[in-house]
Amino acid sequence: MIRNLDLTSLRSFVAIADAGGVTRAAGFLNLTQSAVSMQIKRLEEVLGCDVLDRSARKVGLTAEGEQLLGYARKMLALNDEAFHRLTTDVHEGEIVLGVPHDIVYPAIPQVLRRFAKEYPKMKVTLLSSFTRVLKAQFARGECDVILTTEVGVDPEGETIAELPLVWVGAPQGAAWKSRPLRLAYEHNCIFRQGVQAALDRAGIPWEMAVESDSTRTVEASVSADLAVHTVLAGSEPPYVERINHGGALPDLSTMKVNLYVAQPAHSHTIQAMAEMIRRAYAQGKGRVVVQERELKLVQS
Repeated sequence: MIRNLDLTSLRSFVAIADAGGVTRAAGFLNLTQSAVSMQIKRLEEVLGCDVLDRSARKVGLTAEGEQLLGYARKMLALNDEAFHRLTTDVHEGEIVLGVPHDIVYPAIPQVLRRFAKEYPKMKVTLLSSFTRVLKAQFARGECDVILTTEVGVDPEGETIAELPLVWVGAPQGAAWKSRPLRLAYEHNCIFRQGVQAALDRAGIPWEMAVESDSTRTVEASVSADLAVHTVLAGSEPPYVERINHGGALPDLSTMKVNLYVAQPAHSHTIQAMAEMIRRAYAQGKGRVVVQERELKLVQS
């Protein structure tokens, strides 16, 4: 006998998982607490198991609930996508997206183009700043979705890519050979301290040749062969190239590209924007792997 899961119950279940409790989930869903509890009860009866762990003060998920959560998100996403495509309802409003300067390209223009095509009446405001600034804005509710570059990830975020830092300089430039090594960075760049520490460990003297609040100033200085810089692999700006240093410069750490979405994502369009970003980075991972292989072949 085929039995069907009720999408309304699944939506309540996901809301509880995201909100961390039945009361908050009920508020987000505009339902009473008893209505949400009843939906979860019906869901558990259909499945024949508990999906919520009610033994602690804060409602958590059982092992079965953790398994169900992934399926529930996929089923709701497909439902919402189908409903959106097959109805005449036109989404209107605004989404505020925050992205660090150095990872706007290449993924974000692709995302914005696709989003504008699917939601032509939605306005997207793109904020470009440093990770620290974007996280503060997100915490104040000023952004709906942000990307960050960090060593770790906060509990409310998810890592969508982990990419190595690479050295970049002017095309056919020689600044990377100078000692002390001349560096160019923005004042608030999250990468600079880790890079300086890596140079210290390698015994390579360095100096800050260019410091600025402008990403464009740094890029112009590097493209003029006045200094070197570091970026995440795959996000090299125009007019510079990855340095084939053959081991003369230290290998650098990897950084996480994290996605933070206002939770629960009350708008279908916010969920759609987040999913488009995930897909763009999933596709980009393959290109970065190919680039890394090609670079290793050149160096060997």
